[in-house]
Amino acid sequence: MRKVYYWASGDASLAGLKVDKPADACLLEGLPDPQPFPAWLTEADLDYYTEQFQRGGFRGPLNRYRTSDIDFAQQDEIKEKKIEQPSAFIAGSLDPVLRFVPGVDIVEMMRKQMSDLRLVELIDCAGHWVQQERPNEVNAAITRFLRGLASA
Repeated sequence: MRKVYYWASGDASLAGLKVDKPADACLLEGLPDPQPFPAWLTEADLDYYTEQFQRGGFRGPLNRYRTSDIDFAQQDEIKEKKIEQPSAFIAGSLDPVLRFVPGVDIVEMMRKQMSDLRLVELIDCAGHWVQQERPNEVNAAITRFLRGLASA
């Protein structure tokens, strides 16, 4: 758990940890186990997450990723529809997910699919766990988005 949380964090990106791996590499291969772990994830947090995964396993969380091809096939009839609701996107600027599809600007793709994307907030130096890595900045962005809804 420590390695996975660190791998996708902004701290790992800032330390120069390479997130690209060969297709035949194991997930944890070459990942450091930082000591001490960055302050945004405590030992108590890790113990809790470990306990939850030991209890429930990884199958449910991983199945979401295993079904992406099925999702695209089932959503084919609505792929041209736009999301009309007011929307916000908050991510860490170093989130590896932003670079999963080479040459594709995910935020620009969202802008084409969402007619009312009111807030795009890329929080500097944060990674995939942006809500844990930078909770104050995430809360401030959510508050700005919600206040914008109230004044509209």
